[in-house]
Amino acid sequence: MGENHRAAGPPDADGPGATAVGHPLTVADVLAFPVLAAGQPRVVTGAAGLGRPVRWVHITELTDPASFLKGGELVLTTGMPLPEDAAGVRRYVDELADIEAAALVIELIRRYHRPPHALVQACRNRGLPLVTLAKDVNFLEVTQVVHARILGDQAEAMRRTQRIHEAFTALTLRGAGPEDVVRAAAEMSGHTVVLENLVHQALICEPSGGTVEEALGGWEQRSRATPPGDHAEVLGPEGWLVAPVEYQGERWGRVAMLPAGHSEASAFGPEDVAVLERTAMALTIARLIHATPWERTAQRSALRHLAEQRHRSPEDARARFAALGLPADAGRFVAVLMDLRSSADGDGAEPESRLSCELRTAGVPALVGALSPGRIGLLLALRPGRPWRPTVERLSRVALDLDPGAVVSVGSEVTDLSDAARSLREAARVAEAALPGQPLPAGRSFHELSDIGLRRLLYALREDTRIQSYAERQLGRLIDHDARHHTDLLATLRHYLDAAGNKTTAARRGGLSRETVYQRLRTIERLLDCDLESGEQRIELQVALAALDVLRVR
Repeated sequence: MGENHRAAGPPDADGPGATAVGHPLTVADVLAFPVLAAGQPRVVTGAAGLGRPVRWVHITELTDPASFLKGGELVLTTGMPLPEDAAGVRRYVDELADIEAAALVIELIRRYHRPPHALVQACRNRGLPLVTLAKDVNFLEVTQVVHARILGDQAEAMRRTQRIHEAFTALTLRGAGPEDVVRAAAEMSGHTVVLENLVHQALICEPSGGTVEEALGGWEQRSRATPPGDHAEVLGPEGWLVAPVEYQGERWGRVAMLPAGHSEASAFGPEDVAVLERTAMALTIARLIHATPWERTAQRSALRHLAEQRHRSPEDARARFAALGLPADAGRFVAVLMDLRSSADGDGAEPESRLSCELRTAGVPALVGALSPGRIGLLLALRPGRPWRPTVERLSRVALDLDPGAVVSVGSEVTDLSDAARSLREAARVAEAALPGQPLPAGRSFHELSDIGLRRLLYALREDTRIQSYAERQLGRLIDHDARHHTDLLATLRHYLDAAGNKTTAARRGGLSRETVYQRLRTIERLLDCDLESGEQRIELQVALAALDVLRVR
């Protein structure tokens, strides 16, 4: 509503002057009430202040009404008490502006038929909204309607605040973790909520009405531009609502509620403050209850989201990892998995701590976190020109020191963070194919994709019934014959196939005469209904023997 324009008509919400839930009653809202709208209100000056909240309505015919006001009042007057002289009018307006009255509404019926120039000029100079009424209005009815609305809003606000307290109390009583608390805050407020640590790393982010990328893009720089506060308050160039998370004077971080946009409608209300204050309290209790540091929980969560591909987009993943301190533009990334029997029954805290310390010593940025009992995941960010193998070998020695039976698996190197999920999946496939007892190349203590040959591939697929069925179909009759007749035809077949069909070599490896080998091979051909001179059939039997071997591994 601009200056010298009529006020808008009644809103078409749930009744007269209805406003959004949690939105304080403003001057514009009150002017739209039917009881005031009937007086044909016109905003003469101070249109920019129509969004001011109205705390109360005050009818006055005094020359010094400010002495009875506390601020936030909509002042109603017939104009009768206004001083005659311009200086007195300025003093009258100055006093109202000084105590921050919401607006001055003057009736143009009894004393004035147009607003005095001195009054208009004084209100314009002080930015005080001046509204005129062209028709008679029952001021008492105005106060009744507006006060009923204000009191009703206050009662509803108290009920909503009570529900907020009850919700967070329930979270605390059931031992909710920090992720649950932040998620609840975002759902209750309708705003994006972020928990960060003291070095401005965003540990938990629950976006509301936007993406993780929008919420966390350039997080550290934006966060550092937002000064710390001692209580829930709006701070910084972006107008974040922030509150410290602390216990007995020790500050652990802070929780931030981000505005929904740049419009006035995104301003924070008392309920948002209540939500953030209770969020900070619940996070303090969660930290005392759950021993795992927030940073460890955050890295675990980020890696699990990566492994399960739960990021909404590559941009969201990049923003989240960058906000955790992993340089998203490092240029090269490698995923590593460590399967440790020693941590299968624990929470992985000691291995995570040891590995993180080793990485810090090596100067390699990385995320480290338990993906499941006994399995630790790592995502390394490497500078251009720095080989990954020495770093992984160094980490493997730490893992083997923790558990001599540890299996360390590595995915392929990728050049974009959006491909890190593929590297992690490859590391998982390498781990599945890590055949127990299979020696690694000299000087290497980790497994990689190039190690997966036929036997490791079959080992990774050992639970597939098609592999089991194939081995049984190819060799079952031979195994049954050996069991019934106490023969060892399977071993003879193995020697023959390993010797690439050379019967002399097969006889020497089996400690048998050539005639015995010939006889056994004829028996094998009869039992399996095959031709051992066929290269294709020898390959089929060789694969079946490899499958049988991995199926018998314990």
